[in-house]
Amino acid sequence: MAHCTGGQNNRLQSSDRRTYDGRMQLLDVFLPSLLIGLSIAAPVGPIGILAIQRTLDHGARAGLATGLGAATADAVYGALGAWGVHWLIQMLVAVRVPLALAGAAFLLWMAWKIARAPAARHAAGAGPVRSGWQHFASTFALTLANPATVLSFIAIFGAMAGRVAVSAPATMVAGVFLGSAGWWVFLSGAVGLLRERFDAGWHRRINLTSAVALAAFAVWQILAVL
Repeated sequence: MAHCTGGQNNRLQSSDRRTYDGRMQLLDVFLPSLLIGLSIAAPVGPIGILAIQRTLDHGARAGLATGLGAATADAVYGALGAWGVHWLIQMLVAVRVPLALAGAAFLLWMAWKIARAPAARHAAGAGPVRSGWQHFASTFALTLANPATVLSFIAIFGAMAGRVAVSAPATMVAGVFLGSAGWWVFLSGAVGLLRERFDAGWHRRINLTSAVALAAFAVWQILAVL
């Protein structure tokens, strides 16, 4: 009987230990990763401008699809770092110049397209219906081609390497994605609530401002790598 009781106590202790380890994993890995995803997504940049512009033009779903493309790209880089795929990260750093130039070319094309769009298209509730997958895919590719994203994750994993890559890579990737996605849900929802207040004239001015900002980011990206 004493032996049986001792075995039950050991099982209970083992169960308590797993529960404790799970909670520590949440605190030590998931929450910091959530903040990483949020901190990478939140600063105003070309992706934020695209999300705002697409939300105003096509609605909150288009803005959210744009943001989720960026969040997925962030999660991809998070997975590469968390699972220790250092050779691939090093390869991306080695080709950061062509990546930056390709991303800048895409930004310039987007700026030109937004600037040329007639004001009548952008009245609230107007505009052609586009696939959310198109918004998602274009932003996913643009974020992957952004050298700043690569370098940000290299710096982050340099600081967190031992704890994250070994202990809970899946938890880390989930945290990065949810942190980034949470920001885009907030941004697209907030801008979507204001969308109906802008008439065609305001849409035109916002689009021109967005086009200039995107072009400026493209030029800055080119100068940064040359």
